[in-house]
Amino acid sequence: MVRRFSIADAAQQVVGGFLLAGPFVVTEEVWLLAENMTFFHSFFTVLIVLLIGYGALYGADEERNPDKELNFFGVPFRLISLILVAYFSVTVLIFVFNAPTTFEATYSTTLKVLGIAAVFSEVGAATADTVF
Repeated sequence: MVRRFSIADAAQQVVGGFLLAGPFVVTEEVWLLAENMTFFHSFFTVLIVLLIGYGALYGADEERNPDKELNFFGVPFRLISLILVAYFSVTVLIFVFNAPTTFEATYSTTLKVLGIAAVFSEVGAATADTVF
């Protein structure tokens, strides 16, 4: 049986993603942390997002099987959506709050904050998707 990924699932991810992303976008300590990160550190934030996403969706929920879900080139739509929601929700909040101007951040620092906050946004999105 192929498990369908619906609009309701995506909506749950969005709510969870925005819920946990907000505090990390508006906290000065996160911007200072990002300012001192290297490309090496940023790479690991992306890796963490990928691993947490897969683990939260398919490791924590034994009823889910990535091989039995609709996919795009072997990657389940649910996982793709989760990753996109994590980065998109943080991007929207960074823009809406005008955070780079407030914290006088460069584009590089802003991208690093995006990576940091996406880790937590994804935890919220995956939790909402799994629980509801």
